[in-house]
Amino acid sequence: MTEGDDVAAEASLLDRERASRRKVREGVVVSDAMDSTVVVAVQDRVRHPRYQKTVSRTKKLYADDAGNEARTGDRVLVVETRPLSKSKRWRVVEILERMR
Repeated sequence: MTEGDDVAAEASLLDRERASRRKVREGVVVSDAMDSTVVVAVQDRVRHPRYQKTVSRTKKLYADDAGNEARTGDRVLVVETRPLSKSKRWRVVEILERMR
């Protein structure tokens, strides 16, 4: 192995670490009315601090959908990205399941 190979391997490792710091969420598209933007509802289950009951919380995320491929009801995978607009900070990576 040459020194150049070591540098390239180290650079690719750093790229993977940098990409892995981004948050990844799975949710359902609740609106696709905007151009190249979808609203994704992400459901999170947390335990209540005092009563220890499992509580379901829903958060709406605005995600970039460059190809306008996602439709309302689709299950999608979104990843955190740089701010793209005032409220859009997520990007659709893939459509996991189409609505029937």
